[in-house]
Amino acid sequence: MHLGVDSFVSTVTDPTTGDVIGPAERIEHLLEEIALADRIGLYSFGIGEHHRSEYYDSAPAVLLAAAAARTERIRLGSAVTVLSAADPVRVFQEFATLDLISRGRIDLVVGRGSFTEAFPLFGLDLSDYDSLFSEKLELLLRIRDEAEVTWSGQHRPALVRQSVYPRPMQDPLPIWVGVGGTPESFARAGLLGLPLMVAIIGGEPRQFAPLVDLYRRAGAQAGHSPDKLQVGLHVFGFVAETAQAAADTIYPGWEEMFTKVSRERGFPPPSRQQFDATSGPNGAFFLGDPQTVADKIHRVSRQLGGVDRLSLQMTNPRLAHNDLLRGIELLGTEVAPLVTTA
Repeated sequence: MHLGVDSFVSTVTDPTTGDVIGPAERIEHLLEEIALADRIGLYSFGIGEHHRSEYYDSAPAVLLAAAAARTERIRLGSAVTVLSAADPVRVFQEFATLDLISRGRIDLVVGRGSFTEAFPLFGLDLSDYDSLFSEKLELLLRIRDEAEVTWSGQHRPALVRQSVYPRPMQDPLPIWVGVGGTPESFARAGLLGLPLMVAIIGGEPRQFAPLVDLYRRAGAQAGHSPDKLQVGLHVFGFVAETAQAAADTIYPGWEEMFTKVSRERGFPPPSRQQFDATSGPNGAFFLGDPQTVADKIHRVSRQLGGVDRLSLQMTNPRLAHNDLLRGIELLGTEVAPLVTTA
């Protein structure tokens, strides 16, 4: 299994001083985090896409380009690109260019995102949520496979023998499908023979086993070889010297994030009891000391029939930069050796 980090590049209030970190400094911190992950040998680093005031990742391709110029080995990618609200031609051009800058170290993970702000922002109808994604994924794959494209659909002007350049260094450019908990999304990824990135943000990871099995069965029935049907996990997590330190470091920011989201969506406010249960052995958060996190990774991988890649999303609005750097260091130097395969 390969380990990595994902970031949503959240705004941060320093937990010691109470000062809000400015956007330029926060982005510089992000690049330091990626450089450290590269230096200690983590496999990947992904950057999300959001169009909200509490995140600085609305232009992930720009951030990834800066990261590619500062790194040498680590794979870089999206986590996820909100394809429903994007032009597949521009997405391909941006990530093909990134692949050239990084000399073949890019993964494109596409999905529909967990927030909806991108739809009105780009003049799209939220009721077209699924058809937008399906159509745009079809076009993106066509562009990846054919330099000259003829295509027509419902949501974008047709292409007639249009050439799309540049072409990436990797052939083909890796395109993963990011999914939540919808069976149709798992089956679609399997039928297309695309690697799967499962976002687990609540519940119990073992509950995803039937969906992952559906993905593999759909892929096999479509004639795709098992080696094409890779499974990755995107999970919330953090590593510290002790489990208690990890929980105490992350909880204030977690409470802030989920209080805001719960208020927006009409959910009850979060509690420490809920946080501790979600961080426990069967919960969705991969939180604790290195051995605890490694044990959970192994356990969840067995429950899901094997996992090829796992990325810890460490975004937290109350996490000091030095604490995040230390968490990345522990993930790479102490957790990875316990779970990584060649």
